[in-house]
Amino acid sequence: MSTASNDVLFWTNQDPRESVLFNSSGVLYRFQTVVNPSGKSVTTLSRVPRPNKEERVAKLEWSANGGLGRIVIGKSYLEMSDLVTPDQTVAGARYFIGPDGSPYRWRYSNTSPDILLQDANDIVVAFFRPTGKTRYQIGDVFGELHFIRTAGAGTVMHSPIMDMVTVTAMLFRFCTA
Repeated sequence: MSTASNDVLFWTNQDPRESVLFNSSGVLYRFQTVVNPSGKSVTTLSRVPRPNKEERVAKLEWSANGGLGRIVIGKSYLEMSDLVTPDQTVAGARYFIGPDGSPYRWRYSNTSPDILLQDANDIVVAFFRPTGKTRYQIGDVFGELHFIRTAGAGTVMHSPIMDMVTVTAMLFRFCTA
């Protein structure tokens, strides 16, 4: 599977809750986690449309024990578990319903270390590729998030689908770590 270079986001940090996603144009997404006064961890996902400008995409409120809690994405409140529901038909897979109303499934590839995102027709629209630690000026990279711009309905690079793919990729990585 190959993608154009601008469709690949390099993912820093082994802990996806405290990481940056960037490409040759710069930082596109940032996950930042803080502990609030009540002791709960809260992760904010921001989109970086241009340097020195960030827009909040989602706020993830982790449960008291550090497990899955609630997420505010756009104007919707969801349980994080709704975005990484175990798929009973494919071992190790997890699915979610996208903002377009269609089901998507993260699953391990049978032929590589990649983690694939499939649409309702089982077409791969994105994938996460774990990499060895590689040092970049922005930070150490541990994986790549590839978007396949022409696959399926061809909407994976458009917000809000791209935002949802980024959130669910982080949650899948967190749940399977």
